[in-house]
Amino acid sequence: MSDKIRVGIVGATVTPGGSGWGANAHVPALQALPDYELKAVCTAHADTAKASAEKFGADLAFHDMETMVACPEVDLIAVVVRVPLHRALVMPALQANKPVCCEWPLGANLADAKMMADAANSSGQPTLVGLQAQSDPAAMYARDLVANGDIGEVVTVNLSVMVGAITERGDGRIWQGIRSNGANPMTIPGGHSIDALCYILGEFAEVSARVTTRIDMWKHAVTGEDFPVDAPDTVSAAGVLKSGAEVSYQLASVPHNASGIRMEIYGRKGTLVLTSNSVNIGPSKLFLGTGNGAMAEIDPPAEYVLIPADMAAGPGRNVAQAYARFADAMRSGQAVSPNFDDAITRHTLIDAMERSHVERAAIKLG
Repeated sequence: MSDKIRVGIVGATVTPGGSGWGANAHVPALQALPDYELKAVCTAHADTAKASAEKFGADLAFHDMETMVACPEVDLIAVVVRVPLHRALVMPALQANKPVCCEWPLGANLADAKMMADAANSSGQPTLVGLQAQSDPAAMYARDLVANGDIGEVVTVNLSVMVGAITERGDGRIWQGIRSNGANPMTIPGGHSIDALCYILGEFAEVSARVTTRIDMWKHAVTGEDFPVDAPDTVSAAGVLKSGAEVSYQLASVPHNASGIRMEIYGRKGTLVLTSNSVNIGPSKLFLGTGNGAMAEIDPPAEYVLIPADMAAGPGRNVAQAYARFADAMRSGQAVSPNFDDAITRHTLIDAMERSHVERAAIKLG
């Protein structure tokens, strides 16, 4: 490996119709970090690959994934495409013995994700999954405050995730209305938010949930046709963490005036509240109250900010935080987190919520 980690990214394109997340989050993140070089771009066509590589300053352009993963000048493969395509692109990279960063959700379902995690474990290559809430400075600081006992034993947690419904979509996003594609309010804003909760407080021991689709029709922005939706957009859950803390969780995709994300953590000595419009994108705010004292906003200390001070605001900041942690782990030989195994833990929790709804029963988690 060179002095810098040379990245080949699939899913960053300058042409219309892409998801935008690769170009708007991963590319600025990699460009901002001194430990990385955006070496190659892979898209589906030679002309878009060339245009994207030129736009982003990458030396190499590929329109064939197998060729990019075999390239000796590429150290790390970043997969930032539609969720149903993750497995088909992750597996060749692992088979080529390359470390892989894959966006969240890792798979369209738990079985899909397990196949990739098993392949990663067999290859022995380090992996990174796009659960960027774990790299948000406020979430990292909250985790340490809880671990250090600043609010005492946690007794109750309330997590509310209210996101705006996008009911008119073009080809680039209309596919998310299909449940089997695995990219929906439950898995994306809900998945990132419940992952932040578990990162700060630990995993669930048991969960009981209702999972429904309340907005069951979208409109295609180009054709004007109605588009039936079966992807889950509303979750109400109650559970208990392995620590014994009780959790109440509500997710909803709402038509108007969505209030965002609010996590309230009540301990025997004090209270922590984390708020955000999007906890994986940030910025998140953190409030602390000790005893009966008033709540006050607190800023994460400087050591929790791992990116250059002059990096522009936007969706790339927490992505950059995650890449910075990955580089530190790679250089030191420490375990990378969050990795594909961590993704399986989160997929398992989401799957348990869906099973709880179907079986009308509480689901115990290992």
